[in-house]
Amino acid sequence: MISTEFDAVTSILSVTMTGEITAEEYRDILIPAIDAATADGARVKMLAALPEGISGFSAGAALEDARMGLKHWSGFDRVAVLADAGALTGALHFFSVLMPCPVKPFPVDQADDARRWLEESLGAIHQTDLGEGVLHVQFVGQLDRAAYEGEGGDIDQFIRKNSRFRLIVDLREFDGWQGIGGLTEHIKTLKGRAALVERVAIVAGADWHKMVAGVGRHMLKAEVEVFENFDAAKDWVSS
Repeated sequence: MISTEFDAVTSILSVTMTGEITAEEYRDILIPAIDAATADGARVKMLAALPEGISGFSAGAALEDARMGLKHWSGFDRVAVLADAGALTGALHFFSVLMPCPVKPFPVDQADDARRWLEESLGAIHQTDLGEGVLHVQFVGQLDRAAYEGEGGDIDQFIRKNSRFRLIVDLREFDGWQGIGGLTEHIKTLKGRAALVERVAIVAGADWHKMVAGVGRHMLKAEVEVFENFDAAKDWVSS
């Protein structure tokens, strides 16, 4: 059995699933609810509750599950799954088709925590013009697709008003990407602009940041150096 409720204020689609899920329920209840919530390109957050677990779902429902995931590949912002400990593994497998967005499990009795996670900002990108054609881009927290909205336009504006384009990429407070959607947006933001930057200083705060920097060297045609000290990075990129 499937029931749904959409909150237009928070953009949270609450979906409760119990017992065996049928293809008819997917087609007649869940998919129309998702279609309505993601109309006109809107992005939705899903709170999927499985209070009693799922006893099973038909082959037809499995097919509808796959079709839904493909159709709404970019329509989900993130998914919180409420299930008891014994059902969490199966629940995450059930929602694996939605994995291009962040999916996080919660115990059934932590619905408030799940909603808070859906509503909070997971990460942010801060841009600061340091003058003389140097742009400081700071990544904070875990970045999802939404964190990149408007960032490309801001970079383009910076490029237009400066005779040179140099970057300080500050990773000291960066915790990675939330799902493949965040990484995809990162690549899209770089595309078409990477060839314009002359020099990039990467300020690393952890060893794995240096691996990210190594990937950046292959994507950028600019001079790229890694620093552990912000002032040293600023001096190098400005020289």
